[in-house]
Amino acid sequence: MLSGGVQYDHSRVILSQVDGSPCSDYINASYIDGYKEKNKFIAAQGPKQETVNDFWRMIWEQKSATIVMLTNLKERKEEKCSQYWPDQGCWTYGNIRVCVEDCVVLVDYTIRKFCIQSQLPDGCKAPRLISQLHFTSWPDFGVPFTPIGMLKFLKKVKALNPAHAGPIVVHCSAGVGRTGTFVVIDAMMDMMHAEQKVDVFEFVSRIRNQRPQMVQTDMQYTFIYQALLEHYLYGDTELDVSSLEKHLQTLHSTATHFDKIGLEEEFRKLTNVRIMKENMRTGNLPANMKKARVIQIIPYDFNRVILSMKRGQEYTDYINASFIDGYRQKDYFIATQGPLAHTVEDFWRMVWEWKCHTVVMLTEVQEREQDKCFQYWPTEGSVTHGEITVEIKSDTLSEAISIRDFLVTFKQPLAHQEEQTRMVRQFHFHGWPEVGIPAEGKGMIDLIAAVQKQQQQTGNHPITVHCSAGAGRTGTFIALSNILERVKAEGLLDVFQAVKSLRLQRPHMVQTLEQYEFCYKVVQDFIDIFSDYANFK
Repeated sequence: MLSGGVQYDHSRVILSQVDGSPCSDYINASYIDGYKEKNKFIAAQGPKQETVNDFWRMIWEQKSATIVMLTNLKERKEEKCSQYWPDQGCWTYGNIRVCVEDCVVLVDYTIRKFCIQSQLPDGCKAPRLISQLHFTSWPDFGVPFTPIGMLKFLKKVKALNPAHAGPIVVHCSAGVGRTGTFVVIDAMMDMMHAEQKVDVFEFVSRIRNQRPQMVQTDMQYTFIYQALLEHYLYGDTELDVSSLEKHLQTLHSTATHFDKIGLEEEFRKLTNVRIMKENMRTGNLPANMKKARVIQIIPYDFNRVILSMKRGQEYTDYINASFIDGYRQKDYFIATQGPLAHTVEDFWRMVWEWKCHTVVMLTEVQEREQDKCFQYWPTEGSVTHGEITVEIKSDTLSEAISIRDFLVTFKQPLAHQEEQTRMVRQFHFHGWPEVGIPAEGKGMIDLIAAVQKQQQQTGNHPITVHCSAGAGRTGTFIALSNILERVKAEGLLDVFQAVKSLRLQRPHMVQTLEQYEFCYKVVQDFIDIFSDYANFK
């Protein structure tokens, strides 16, 4: 790993000299062309403590309005980049005063808005607005598991960068690997739209003449192709809330209730998401297969929920449950099956160990004379599973939701350890018919709102969500939670990508066309309910 690659003189960014000192014009940054635009980007190394002032001076002198940051400040305990902005308020770096205006944290990236002003007596005084888009989910090793987050991020960068601004400043740690990868994806998407073809090799060679080693590893090179393929296959399925209404109205005015063809086509594309059998080794171990209700619906190894291993008992760290990302937080949900008689203890161990305060149940204990879920709570009094005792404190029914409060007590096997207790609230949704989907979306909207409120009051630990097998209704609930959260925050929805990313995290999430269609219906109901008094962007 080079700490900031060497540079070519012909493409280096030259700062104005300070007090006539010839070395003061140097910064480790290079101009990089886009697909057709000369010097569309500046590729820079992540500022070090001693170069932060130069970095801001460059932003000011180059009239840049957007900073793209592709590293975290620390990775694997190593400092990758110095924090070059204040967390709040204002700070002066050299002659540039930087004030924080706004910060929005999402699951894959954070957007910060700064207002900057030059303190130089002779300089232009007008303050400028800078957007910093910080991609936070690049893993310490390799490349992101899926390019979806990066494509959304790139779209946001394009949307936020003003037309007549100076170059977009892109940096990671050394300013060549991830930085090069980002620049190439941007240029190749432009080329794809203009010429219906891409030439990654040629473009990488070209920008390597402007800054050595741009795109550093074969994994990064492959990731570029994955991103371009993803975009080519699925395009941009994002809708603006305002256009959804028009979109649905035009469909309603015609004879058919819904554009079934378009929807079926979208859903069929979803079923192309390959189920990665080779990543389910743990769930497919004979001892663990006995713990599955539906043999096809088991967690992937990379995001399965791991329990503490019981002494001397192997396989006791396994439960059929997957961590699922929320709109703002990674691993915000736990998707799991309805417990079986012999997995109830594991279920409560999971709730306890992962500090869940909220359980969402989307099935009845029995439906159509079949067992769908073991009743894992007492109807009255208390019941003990292993080291955990569950006592029911209250059970109220409101609309189609039973809300049950449990006092959960963990008694450690060693006598001298005192017991610990916690309240857990279960939201049991009765609005899902035995066949098909709920008749209207309002019940689901109320359920999601109630869960959100409970989460805010208990500190946003993972929400445990289950139906019977933990994929169909469970996937629908999680998809809708994420979709509605985004509608509220950005006025945008992308049902297809929301469901697709769930399927990459657990097989069969949102299992049927009907459930997929229901996602659109609920969003529409949500907009109808709120459009009267909510001003969407």
